Amino acid sequence: MRPDLIIFDCDGVLIDSEIVANRVVAAEMTRLGWAMDAQESMRQFLGMNIGDMQPVIEARLGRSLPADWRRAMADQLVEVLKEEAALIPGADAMLEKVTALGFDWRIASNSSDEEMAVKFARTGLSEITAGRCISAGRVIARGGRAKPAPDVFLEAAADARIAPERCIVLEDSVLGTRAAVAAGMVAYGFAPHGDGAKLLAEGSRRVFSRLDEIFEVLA
Repeated sequence: MRPDLIIFDCDGVLIDSEIVANRVVAAEMTRLGWAMDAQESMRQFLGMNIGDMQPVIEARLGRSLPADWRRAMADQLVEVLKEEAALIPGADAMLEKVTALGFDWRIASNSSDEEMAVKFARTGLSEITAGRCISAGRVIARGGRAKPAPDVFLEAAADARIAPERCIVLEDSVLGTRAAVAAGMVAYGFAPHGDGAKLLAEGSRRVFSRLDEIFEVLA
């Protein structure tokens, strides 16, 4: 179908930030007593909101984290990503072409508004993404949930006044794909460094290895 709305995940789809972010998370986990590297952090936490990470970490450590841990972790990520976030190859050209072709689109992310703002500022996407970003933090503040719940995607559809079944989603994570399917949207996977088998298993209709492949399903 020709969608009425395209919804993009942010990290791993538009912004190459996951290795950077997981390096920071791994260092923090190691400091807390759960030794890991960035790759292990990705296996444990890929696609997760910081709020959903906390109970997993506390269960592993067998103790509660400080009351200000979540805010301090978010601040660490913002500071590092402000300097190190990079574009996924072709992301800027893809968004410009999607816009030029007349498609409405949104970004729906488990990242915070602050994180997205610094990442888009660093990568030159601030102007084109303005007014199109839906964060899990904003949804949670209204009583909703982060991915893998469908709430962030449903908020993006509501923001555009488009029915969920008329939306397609581009996601790189299992949790995000699960959320898109739960929202009643058509999910497509993005896996530039793998075969995307896990995304297909979660219900992705197809997996792309390059961003410009999305135009094959938009034609």
